[in-house]
Amino acid sequence: MHPATAKWYDRRDSVFIEFCVADSKDVKINFDKTKCGFSCLGGTDNVKHENEINLFDAIDENESKHKRTDRSVLCYLRKAQPGKAWPRLTKEKAKLSWLSVDFNNWKDWEDDSDEEMGNFDQFSDMMNNMGGEDDLPDLDGADDDESADSDDEKMPDLE
Repeated sequence: MHPATAKWYDRRDSVFIEFCVADSKDVKINFDKTKCGFSCLGGTDNVKHENEINLFDAIDENESKHKRTDRSVLCYLRKAQPGKAWPRLTKEKAKLSWLSVDFNNWKDWEDDSDEEMGNFDQFSDMMNNMGGEDDLPDLDGADDDESADSDDEKMPDLE
């Protein structure tokens, strides 16, 4: 038996695991409060894949789901404690050769509100540094007189 290659990413209320097995058949997924079990037959030669993951934290096994496609099986694990970040998928800190972070979908959601405020503060600072109203020329009465401005004088012809 071979473990299936998998990618995972963290969200505020859930964790996603994608088992990358093409043409999977007989897919079985067991969600337990602290474990996720996966097995299937995959590929043209029907290789048996099996993974068991001791999860970093508890999930709501009744709210967790999976979806099979031709290329993979995506699992949605509902966190028992939404809003708590998972620094890793597994309880153990061991590096698993078949498991990697899905950086295409990864998002540091913990910092969302702080980051948005930070971006807003940076934007405000930038606008302030560009010069405030004190730096603007005095436009009061500019439309009142029709006389030509000093910079509207005729330029000499080019030779």
